[in-house]
Amino acid sequence: MFNELREILQDFFKKLFASRLFALSVIFTLMFAGLIGKLFRMQILEGSSYQEEYMQLTEKSTTTPGTRGNIYDRNGNLLAYNQLAYVVTIQDTGDYPRPADRNAMLYRLVSILERRGETVEGKLELAMDQNGEMVFTYGPESARNRFLLNFYGLPSTDKLDDAKGRYPSNITAREAFEYKKKAYELDRMKDEKGNPLILPDKTALDIINIIYTMKLTEYKKYETTTVATGISEETMMEINENIADLKGVAVEQSSIRKYNDSLYFAPIIGYTGKVQEEQIADLNEQWRQSEGEKGLTGDTAEKYDLNDIVGRTGIEKSLELELQGEKGYSRMYVDNMGRPREMIQQTDAKAGNDVYLTIDRDLQIAIYNLIEKQLAGILAHQLVNEDVDLTKVTDSSKIPIPVKDVYYQLINNNVLSLPAMAEEDATDIEKEIYSIYDASREQILNTLSNELKSPHARAMNELPEDLSAYMRYIYSFLSDSSIGIIQKDKIDQNSQEYLAWNQGTISLRDYIYSGISASWVDTTRLDITTSKYSNAEDIFNSLVDYVTESLRDDSKFTKQMFRYLINNQVITGRQLCLALYAQGVLKDNPQEIAALQSGDENYAFVFIRDKISKIELTPAQLALDPCTAGCVVTDVNTGEVRALVTYPSYDNNRLSGSVDAAYYSQLNEDLSKPLYNNATQARKAPGSTFKPITAVAALEEGVIDTVESIECTGDYKEVTPDIKCWIYPGRHNHLNIEGALENSCNYFFSEVAHRMGTNEYGIYSTDSGLDIIRKYASLFGLDHTSGVEIPENDPQLTDKDLERSAIGQGTHSYTNVQLSRYVAAIANRGTVFELSLLDKLTDSDGNLIQDYTPEVHSQIEVADTTWDAVQAGMRRVITDSSAKRIFSDLPVEVAGKTGTAQETKTRANHAFFVSFAPYSQPEIAVTINIPYGYAGTNAATLGKKVYEYYYGYTTLEQIEGSGALGVSTVNIGD
Repeated sequence: MFNELREILQDFFKKLFASRLFALSVIFTLMFAGLIGKLFRMQILEGSSYQEEYMQLTEKSTTTPGTRGNIYDRNGNLLAYNQLAYVVTIQDTGDYPRPADRNAMLYRLVSILERRGETVEGKLELAMDQNGEMVFTYGPESARNRFLLNFYGLPSTDKLDDAKGRYPSNITAREAFEYKKKAYELDRMKDEKGNPLILPDKTALDIINIIYTMKLTEYKKYETTTVATGISEETMMEINENIADLKGVAVEQSSIRKYNDSLYFAPIIGYTGKVQEEQIADLNEQWRQSEGEKGLTGDTAEKYDLNDIVGRTGIEKSLELELQGEKGYSRMYVDNMGRPREMIQQTDAKAGNDVYLTIDRDLQIAIYNLIEKQLAGILAHQLVNEDVDLTKVTDSSKIPIPVKDVYYQLINNNVLSLPAMAEEDATDIEKEIYSIYDASREQILNTLSNELKSPHARAMNELPEDLSAYMRYIYSFLSDSSIGIIQKDKIDQNSQEYLAWNQGTISLRDYIYSGISASWVDTTRLDITTSKYSNAEDIFNSLVDYVTESLRDDSKFTKQMFRYLINNQVITGRQLCLALYAQGVLKDNPQEIAALQSGDENYAFVFIRDKISKIELTPAQLALDPCTAGCVVTDVNTGEVRALVTYPSYDNNRLSGSVDAAYYSQLNEDLSKPLYNNATQARKAPGSTFKPITAVAALEEGVIDTVESIECTGDYKEVTPDIKCWIYPGRHNHLNIEGALENSCNYFFSEVAHRMGTNEYGIYSTDSGLDIIRKYASLFGLDHTSGVEIPENDPQLTDKDLERSAIGQGTHSYTNVQLSRYVAAIANRGTVFELSLLDKLTDSDGNLIQDYTPEVHSQIEVADTTWDAVQAGMRRVITDSSAKRIFSDLPVEVAGKTGTAQETKTRANHAFFVSFAPYSQPEIAVTINIPYGYAGTNAATLGKKVYEYYYGYTTLEQIEGSGALGVSTVNIGD
């Protein structure tokens, strides 16, 4: 039995070993065993080592922003802070390699955001305004080249306007939108059924903005891009519910910058926003230098990158390095999905430092309200219910304001919205106005077309006023760089046609015909073919058709038409006043509405004047002369600025972080220029407020002493043309230096200036006298900016006309804040400070880091008798001149000087007031400028109100609760 079994086994193994399958089985068995052994070694024995090697290939570094420091006023009132918020971010995870898939995902995301009323943000400086027009948002024209380089992705401006026309520099906002829409294939999108998907402009622009911004950082694999900031909880929930279809999208916690009392402090504090690409290198260099000055060494990695939020204007910008917190830093291992696996290194973020300003919050608010009420008082006082011929007005301090100008400004300055009047749900009065406008537009366009095509077209000076204005608008429209049909640089300015055009003796038709012949009319812009348009008449008729069609929806031309529709009472003031209620500009008031409906144009005049007086329609909204002003209050003993107020202002909350594009466009179009700081940037001739400097120069140069008098005859004839004193044909007779300041005598200061230009041998030299005027202006700091830590225009010292320069004319040009420093130096008898808005710097725990103290620029060394005389003369302006009727009931001893400067005969004079108080022991200087404010009287009246508040004779509540300030009838000679 055993032998049989052995034989069977021997036979089996003999066959097995002889079989090819056995050999293969052995081989496969060995291979499988080796594989198992290899896997065991990799997974069990050396698994951690391989895992570590794998993780090192996907190491990720991230940063978290530090909290930005707060900004306070001098009394600790919080002005700028950070508020916790949810933000939507997006990261390119590689899940959407095809543009179609990426666009579909972004369409889903943007649809959620738009439905929830959220604002999509990004770095594409293109937006839609309130009228649905595409506009650029890059700010000043100087930023255009930077925008174009980023837009086209070019390294330098040399590549712009290339021969192939790929990178035109004159691209319009609409063209830029269409360019990116095509480049990102949004014009090829399809819906779920495969049908073409036509995106609304707003939706397409939001998607473009996201893609454009992501592409700026696409070289950083793990960089996220912020899509929306400060979203609601409802938005957050909806995004999270759809997150499976929104790969790469996340909702994270962050903070947004918020501002208290924004209207009053925006021009000082400014706002924050995403850093511009060209700013990064400069900011990092500033930071490195700052670290070096502090003696800090170590990690020199760059502080700023493209995702940072930085100060864009104001104190936010000038103290960026102090306010910006220190970033937190994390280095970790992530898997191939970007999920954290292991933390390697982590540094917590740190809060930035807190800044305290020298500004007094309540004083700032009070002065802003006082300015608005003073401007409203001037407007109401000058308003008349009649037409005004400016050619017959001889006194620029008494130019009336026709009420039709107010009605026109309701449209011209976008107080009323014409697009809203065209909506289906518009009110009856809105539809009534729009219907009149619509019919009038067609009539006007037909009239223009017929006039232009007529072989007997009239010369410009033969046309009615409105038709002439329309023709000139057409010329400027065709000459605009965005249209480029009329190329002004190619016009022969010696040609008969050009001279006739300037003189108004040729029609626009004939002038353009000459341009077609002379090739300064670019017909290629009309997309016409020479086969179809073979002669000049065909080309011209095509041009007319193009113009009339373009003007149909041109908002600027629409406003031109409204000017004459209102002037001719085709559209009435009563209708426009009713529209103010319909569009919510004025609060609903059934009684007033009924009175307007039953009243006539006389009632409409009374109504609109009442609304101006009650500040229900503000000077800023109307943007008439005057609608702007500035006031600076300075501590004369320290150089600290207590208030720096500009009117009008804006809400920096709507520009910070994510710019409200429609609001920004509205601000730029606002004719009252709310983004312009009238305290630091409005540069004007100082007028008679300069005379105290001339007085110091005259006394110190010895051309007169404190006792000597000069006889004013009313007409100074030593120069040509002669200089008439403001009292002419009257005269001041004999005046000494104090009397000359009190009476602001032009004759006196012209004579002492003439003496300064005359040497000991009796030889007169204008330049020699100007050198002295410039020397003393420089001593008072008027040769450089004031020192405040926000943007300021450079001053301009006079360089011609000695005698007129001595009375504040010539080519003098200074800002309010520069005059404030000069007056402070008179008050403190010679100390010229570099003014400052900064009080102190603390860390986030309140520990003092730096106590700012304004620097002393120089000390003016002049005789005490000179200071005595000049200060006494300024005091007599308040106590003995006609100004005493304004200040007689003010308990505070004020010394000051008014000024009135004429810039043009067709607009009101500029009004100035410079002052200090108390006279016996000066504490503060108050300077006021009201561009086109009629007369220094108005500035002085406002100055008095500032002193009343500062010294506690009125309260903020009383100021806020009052209407327009009355306009003084006092006539101050200056």
